[in-house]
Amino acid sequence: MSDRYELYLTCPKGLEGLLAEEACGLGLEETREHTSAIRGTADMETAYRLCLWSRLANRVLLVLKRFPMSNADDLYEQVLHVDWQDHLEADGSIAVEFSGHGSGIDNTHFGALKVKDAIVDKLRTRDGLRPSVDKINPDLRVHLRLDRGQAILSLDLSGHSLHQRGYRLQQGAAPLKENLAAAVLIRAGWPRIAAEGGALADPMCGVGTFLVEAGMIAADIAPNLKRERWGFSAWLGHVPALWRKLHDEALARAEAGLARPASWIRGYEADPRLIQPARNNIERAGLSDWIKVYQGEVGTFEPRTDQNQKGLVICNPPYGERLGDEASLLYLYQNLGERLRQACMGWEAAVFTGAPDLGKRMGIRSHKQYAFWNGALPCKLLLLKVQPDQFVTGERRSPEQRQADVERPPTRDESKSAAVEQARLSEGGQMFANRLQKNLKQLGKWARREAVECYRVYDADMPEYALAVDLYRDWVHVQEYAAPKSIDPEKASARLFDALAAIPQTLGIDKSRVVVKRRERQSGTRQYERQSAQGQFLEVNEGGVKLLVNLTDYLDTGLFLDHRPIRLRIQREAEGKRFLNLFCYTATASVHAAKGGARSTTSVDLSRTYLDWARRNLSLNGFSDKNRLEQGDVMNWLRECREEYELIFIDPPTFSNSKRMEGVFDVQRDQAELIDLAMARLAPGGVLYFSNNFRKFVLDEHIAQRYSVQDISAQTIDPDFARNDRIHRAWKITPRQA
Repeated sequence: MSDRYELYLTCPKGLEGLLAEEACGLGLEETREHTSAIRGTADMETAYRLCLWSRLANRVLLVLKRFPMSNADDLYEQVLHVDWQDHLEADGSIAVEFSGHGSGIDNTHFGALKVKDAIVDKLRTRDGLRPSVDKINPDLRVHLRLDRGQAILSLDLSGHSLHQRGYRLQQGAAPLKENLAAAVLIRAGWPRIAAEGGALADPMCGVGTFLVEAGMIAADIAPNLKRERWGFSAWLGHVPALWRKLHDEALARAEAGLARPASWIRGYEADPRLIQPARNNIERAGLSDWIKVYQGEVGTFEPRTDQNQKGLVICNPPYGERLGDEASLLYLYQNLGERLRQACMGWEAAVFTGAPDLGKRMGIRSHKQYAFWNGALPCKLLLLKVQPDQFVTGERRSPEQRQADVERPPTRDESKSAAVEQARLSEGGQMFANRLQKNLKQLGKWARREAVECYRVYDADMPEYALAVDLYRDWVHVQEYAAPKSIDPEKASARLFDALAAIPQTLGIDKSRVVVKRRERQSGTRQYERQSAQGQFLEVNEGGVKLLVNLTDYLDTGLFLDHRPIRLRIQREAEGKRFLNLFCYTATASVHAAKGGARSTTSVDLSRTYLDWARRNLSLNGFSDKNRLEQGDVMNWLRECREEYELIFIDPPTFSNSKRMEGVFDVQRDQAELIDLAMARLAPGGVLYFSNNFRKFVLDEHIAQRYSVQDISAQTIDPDFARNDRIHRAWKITPRQA
């Protein structure tokens, strides 16, 4: 066998340059970068050293052969001609990993099977002895990569991926892989800071991945020192004496590193369930004397070092994948920025984020940014210097004035006010806040006078801030309307964050009680589908009844605020009447009818989820008796119904194609049939209220010919929806007098 080998090192996308630097430092020569990989040449000692010391690689592959191939037979023949007896015993075990396609191979499983067959056929003995397949812990792991007709056949020296160091047996919800965490630390300058005796703090440490990787760098511990099984352990080309020499050297370096004064490394985590798993991971890594973890919120984070030393604050805030996360994430980043400015002056900071726009909300300029990938998610590493001349919040003062404030000890009053410092609003954010404040002043008087707890306080009053802001007692529900295609998405995102920064300050609502959703045109029943699973219901009052709303789990909350006047009208008119509520949603109108003394109510909807919600609304008010809930397609239900009702309310969706109904419902097309079917169920002297929120809706002219129709839209719009008088249309329909 040759003394020099071609090596192929794989890594997460975006780490190629860093890995090339690291590998060159460890002895790799003639290095070239590829997508998610590098290659170069080295002797066996360097190959072992890369396995042991690379903090960034996933795998170290030793290339056995490169060859062109045009079909599966070529593949088999080329693999068969390798001297496999130099690599594996006849009774050994193998695993084959195949990537790429083409040259007659469209399926990676088929490609792997061809490679395996060639190896087994080469090593099969006359008495039938042959290698077996072991996908978990094989004696030899073989890789074949096919790229545009060129095949690269390799042995995997690493075995399991090198990011699996062995210390992290317990994970959080969305952990960073260890080699990605190491890459972030290297880009953030931690090796330099650690060498200078600096400290490290992670205010959102999770299960401690940043902390352990930082500790191993500071203590000069090889990242895979504790790995017991390698891809080369049973390889016939393995040189045990050479490996032992390198391993012993690494052990000696780790012992010397741990004997030095410990680096100050601290983690803080708000979730108490993650504290013990983090401590367990740190203990398995052998770094319990160096790293400590405490429970604590970001809002109270303060790195209290032993001798007032400076260093690096590093963190990976949550990215926000659930409905309504934007608000909580904005305030998390604002809190982080406030704590950096107040408690970490003179430190460096590194924020690894999947939401770089939110990074701008910390109020500190990033002097450098690096692009990374966390799996398939594009991310950025923002590097900050926590110095007054980098701050972009607070009063507009000169750097000299701010530096003077830093050097002068704060007074007691100043310290107290600093704890509740608010990020300065942008010019646009202040304009939005001014409008919100004006609306609140006007509508607040009306709401208090009418005892209205839930109302709309802003509805895209300023076109560039296309939001609806609704108050639900001491909660805020924000809906972001999808921006037109002509609007730059980054500008739209920045305006949303401007508005979210202003809302809690202006409305006097705690940041944690702001929920954000994006409202777009929905197809079918998507607007009624569950978006989250928090299951938090809030009890609100309206016109003397109690109703349950859910601000987090669905696009709508369970209470259409614009229908408040028509619900109260139904309550006033329901006494002694049989009430029918079609497309009832959460049956809020039925609760009002029952409150008004209805003889009975019947509520019909296709959704079991919303009927269960309706049942809770009725039960909450003690109206479980004489109030019927029916699950079904409204059109079919009406065709089969033979009962009569003195009061009927219909608020149909614009469009529905639920799997549980026959055909498709379109309110513009099907309105006449719907109203005819409902009017057939109207008792003599009865009233039908018909409403919908389809902006382009036109009432069928034949309806006005058959019935007495009165447009009551203006009477069903309260002051909080006065700016948007087309939020819905409503009609009162009664039989024509003979």
